[in-house]
Amino acid sequence: MINIIHVGRERLREAYEIVNKVDQGMNVPEWFVAEPYEEFDFWMNEERGILYLAVDEDENVGAMFFVILPGLHPDNLGYDLNMEEEKLKLCAMMDTAAVLPEFRGHHLQYKMMQHAEGDLRQMGYRYLLCTVHPENVFSRSNVMKQGYQKMLTKEKYGGFLRDIWMKQIIE
Repeated sequence: MINIIHVGRERLREAYEIVNKVDQGMNVPEWFVAEPYEEFDFWMNEERGILYLAVDEDENVGAMFFVILPGLHPDNLGYDLNMEEEKLKLCAMMDTAAVLPEFRGHHLQYKMMQHAEGDLRQMGYRYLLCTVHPENVFSRSNVMKQGYQKMLTKEKYGGFLRDIWMKQIIE
């Protein structure tokens, strides 16, 4: 059995190792843009990053998921959607999901996003935003199953084409 757990900054290096392994093993490198460790650390230091790990019964970590609570920071994807300031404050960015090959097939990206969504709803966030490469059928299918809607396609992350998806979780 695999559990999704919310962890603190003390496990960020461990999570980042998963990001690196997944990044290095991508068949289509454009589908996954690994942020530098310092980016994750910045959000954790600001207490605006939420980190989840997927852990099996032997405490092996097989996946990570990172949420950013950007507020009015320029990285907020809500700016790309021309959201007004009050709505920007209610946005959470479903930022990075990385699953090791040996843990694939357990729907961990879906489960981690669902776990985070429950936490974010309790925290009062209203809009969940994420980006997906237009040809990444796996991630696209995952966000569609969860009720996200494609809002627009544009270049992000230094020129990589991305669809921006949004889900409203509180009316």
